[in-house]
Amino acid sequence: MHAIRLHAFGPAENLSYEPTETPLPAPGQVRIAVAAAGVHLLDTALREGDQGPAPSLPELPTIPGREVAGTVDALGPGTDTAWLGRSVVTHLGFAPGGYAEYAVADADRLHPVPPGLDPAAAVAMIGTGRTTLGILQFADLGSGSTALVTAAAGGIGTLLVQYAKNAGATVVALAGGPAKTALAAANGADLALDYTAPDWPEAVRAAHPAGATVLFDSVGGETARTALGLLAPGARHLVFGRSGGPIPLTDADRADLTARGITTPGVLGPAMLQRVGAPDPLRVLETRALAEAAAGRLRPALTRYPLAEAAAAHRALETRATTGKVVLEP
Repeated sequence: MHAIRLHAFGPAENLSYEPTETPLPAPGQVRIAVAAAGVHLLDTALREGDQGPAPSLPELPTIPGREVAGTVDALGPGTDTAWLGRSVVTHLGFAPGGYAEYAVADADRLHPVPPGLDPAAAVAMIGTGRTTLGILQFADLGSGSTALVTAAAGGIGTLLVQYAKNAGATVVALAGGPAKTALAAANGADLALDYTAPDWPEAVRAAHPAGATVLFDSVGGETARTALGLLAPGARHLVFGRSGGPIPLTDADRADLTARGITTPGVLGPAMLQRVGAPDPLRVLETRALAEAAAGRLRPALTRYPLAEAAAAHRALETRATTGKVVLEP
């Protein structure tokens, strides 16, 4: 088979498309003929040698990738034969191997791909979708809510805009450039603004003088600092990324947030999983995410690349040149 291999940590150019051995499934595993593999920002960090939230860096050489969809074409010893030939999607956790024509996965982590759902969309929902639904547990959206969504054309941002609108909230979307703001508007945003334009805060204030009730923040930096000033008293600031760096808050800023009752609850990691309240919270969120996509309530935006162009996909993701979920297709 062909796969993307990383022989040394470093830039995207270190990702090499090359022939390698086709994996064999171990007991309790299946082999998947991959139709789509997800690309995540964590993949770019691991490629650079930054383990981030991962328990450790992968041993080199490695095949990156942690989200795959495709058809089960082989079974390991003792694996339920009902999986053979089925269209499935799975999150591999921190085990790599997704950027390949074939990947192995534990059978107990598989989900059938709902009928009619594109494998690339299934990949988007198994990772990005589950995280989105986990974050939304803290949002308390409804008809009286105003949601301010940063990076609204990204993988999570796209789904947040759709979900908030479906819930009856008023949605203000921030994205970089006309193409991305157009996508946010098409997804249902009531107001879609280019955060690179200097007057976007004034536009939000003019449309919503009472302030937003929730800020979905994956950007941080100066954009988040400005957005915090646009929140209503008692609003929630939900943080799940820092692509623009830390928020440059002064002591006066912090005092103002406290006085206005702005809260920033933890929404990732243990806080998210505990809120689900189930023995296998990740699987619960994955199942919910796939069901939302199958019903057409959530429609992930996709940027597709051929598997051989994984390096280009990484560069585009790192420079914010993509919209929605980035997916590799063999």
